[in-house]
Amino acid sequence: MFDKLEAMEQRYTLLGEWLCSPDVLNNPAKLREYSKEQSDLADTVETYRAYKRARQQLRDAKEMLAEKLDDEMRELVKLEIEEQEQELASLEKRLQVLLLPKDPNDDKNVFLEIRAAAGGDEAALFAADLLRMYTRYAERNGWKTEMIDANYTDIHGFRQVTLSIQGKGAYSKLKFESGTHRVQRVPVTESGGRIHTSTATVAVLPEVEDIQVEIHEKDIRIDTFCSTGPGGQSVNTTQSAVRITHLPTGIVVSCQDEKSQIKNREKAMRVLRARLYEKYQSEQQEELAANRKSQVGTGDRSERIRTYNFPQSRVTDHRIGLTIHRLDAVLDGELDEIIQALIVADQAEMLAAAEA
Repeated sequence: MFDKLEAMEQRYTLLGEWLCSPDVLNNPAKLREYSKEQSDLADTVETYRAYKRARQQLRDAKEMLAEKLDDEMRELVKLEIEEQEQELASLEKRLQVLLLPKDPNDDKNVFLEIRAAAGGDEAALFAADLLRMYTRYAERNGWKTEMIDANYTDIHGFRQVTLSIQGKGAYSKLKFESGTHRVQRVPVTESGGRIHTSTATVAVLPEVEDIQVEIHEKDIRIDTFCSTGPGGQSVNTTQSAVRITHLPTGIVVSCQDEKSQIKNREKAMRVLRARLYEKYQSEQQEELAANRKSQVGTGDRSERIRTYNFPQSRVTDHRIGLTIHRLDAVLDGELDEIIQALIVADQAEMLAAAEA
């Protein structure tokens, strides 16, 4: 591990020298490439340097303990040694986490798809609640959101909605949200005051570039139709909405958010590319996934991952057994506690697998 860390530190230093070179400063492509590589290494290198400083301080303290000291000074040095050993252990654990294989999609933007499942109108209203939750979470992180497609109900719910979320690290945090979300509450349509259980599914897809997924014109069918839902007369009466069918896989995506058919087609193609990437990646990893049951779930949409219980103001993530009694805050986008716990659980499993 430490040989690898030394090599990373040397590379980090070299990149710093290159970034000061006039040849690189005058080459935008190289400047971006080296800046990103150095940025990716920064956290690991800074932690390793902190580890080396703590290790040296521990050595110095142990050498001091070997000298002739009065009782009071000896106790102070022993206390310092104990603190440095704890700091060293903490930094070493942090380095092990930083050296874990990184998901290549972590820094990518995402498409977040929410679909009402069991529960009829109440499921559609719950889908709207989830949309607001993720929109507020994106705002808290300084990410940009963009509506791609939506299928509205008469009571302001969604049968299906697709949201684009753009921002650094969006996929790294939101990827654990894929799965079935369950709500337990008294629906607004329930006159008898009975608690109902409804569900909605969430899928989080990394946005991929053209070069990663090739789509041939002969493999797609493009249909146009009039948009539905909010948008005004011109949106609802012109053939601006676009539906794209990928014939080899049967995947269908649509976009009706823009007044321009061209813009809707561009957005739909972005979603199709992400859906195909997810499909191809899932097929490649199917065998690995069968052998590795993650603490944070498989991400399969049929898997119940979280329950939102209104009578008890409780949110429970079933994958890690985490319960929070702050339902209103969670639905207002305060997801950090849950998402961080999922990230830690995932890292713990990968560390256990690496040590096995």
